[in-house]
Amino acid sequence: MPWEAEYGYAQGLKQDGTVWFSGQVGHDEYSVVPADMEAQMRLAYANIRKLLAGFGLTMNDIVDETLFVLDNATAYAARQKLGREVYPDPMQVPSTMIGVAALNLPALLVEIKVVAKKPNTIAK
Repeated sequence: MPWEAEYGYAQGLKQDGTVWFSGQVGHDEYSVVPADMEAQMRLAYANIRKLLAGFGLTMNDIVDETLFVLDNATAYAARQKLGREVYPDPMQVPSTMIGVAALNLPALLVEIKVVAKKPNTIAK
């Protein structure tokens, strides 16, 4: 997105098999941000999937999630619904929701930051 170069940050950083991702917001490929929490959250998860794929990871590989939200009650309801859609087993993803006063752009209602890691495999 245009603001990556303007602000100067990395979307993701891989070190020792773990990838830390910048907070993702709910915009489409044209930078359009929908007006409601669930739609923004759905797009944020779609953006997370795209970034994960670039590192050879999937939603199965997320080991930590932090949501920064403007409205905790609305975000809680949206995450409760979408968590079951985006994660194979949402009970395996530690998740923290933090209410904030504002996000980077006035239209934003949610920003989701994740950490992902491929599980260790044991050779047989």
